[in-house]
Amino acid sequence: MLEVTRRESASERLWEAERDRAPIEPLTDAYPGIDVVDAYEIQLINIRRRLAAGARVYGHKVGLSSAVMQRMMGVDEPDYGHLLDTMVLSQNVPIRADRYCYPRIEVEIGYVLGASLPGEGCTEEDVLAATEYVVPGIELIDSRVRDWRIRLADTIADNASSAGVILGDARMSPADLKAAGMDVADIEAVLYAGDAEVARGNTNAVLGNPTTAVAWLARKVASFGVKLEAGHVILPGSCTRAIDARPGDIFRAEFSGLGSVTARFE
Repeated sequence: MLEVTRRESASERLWEAERDRAPIEPLTDAYPGIDVVDAYEIQLINIRRRLAAGARVYGHKVGLSSAVMQRMMGVDEPDYGHLLDTMVLSQNVPIRADRYCYPRIEVEIGYVLGASLPGEGCTEEDVLAATEYVVPGIELIDSRVRDWRIRLADTIADNASSAGVILGDARMSPADLKAAGMDVADIEAVLYAGDAEVARGNTNAVLGNPTTAVAWLARKVASFGVKLEAGHVILPGSCTRAIDARPGDIFRAEFSGLGSVTARFE
């Protein structure tokens, strides 16, 4: 556990690293003893700083939602970060890769809430009842830690490595999915770079069911006095591996029965 002044020092390092696009050494090296509680508090310091500057909470993202990533990090539950309106990107406007340190993309569906979720005790049924629609998405991730040499506390403190979100145009409610014979826990996704397939996955890679990840998130953030509210976009986790993004790359993620989303980099 770190003292408050050490948390503030760590948050300042991350803030400057993102502002200057100058990656830092891992916080877990620079601040021995840093734990998960410290990391979430460091994340919140910088989120509050952005909100004070005029940003709004757009939603949240779940990270480490696959068994592979949890084993890699030595944890038994996901982590989470904030999505702000300043992080929303367009399919129609190229993304400047030089705005980021080490940009990568991940393929995942998004849940757009039509009603707020309960906190403690939130179930998958609650999530589906509150979801206005599901949408194809690409998350842009980045690390302000040099060469992605992150441990759990590093990525949590760094807002779960969040950087941006791009949503496709398709919209399907849980009822629409069911009527079409689709299961949100079994949607195939293929990522293309240009015309070449570069990754393939299924939404069942996200805790077996991405709705499970959203319910977990609602319960988790409630312990910090946070609620997932109507209008929020929730990214439950990637169903493919992360892919590096470079200037000139054009990615298209196609979700079976749900549509597609494109991210262009310059």
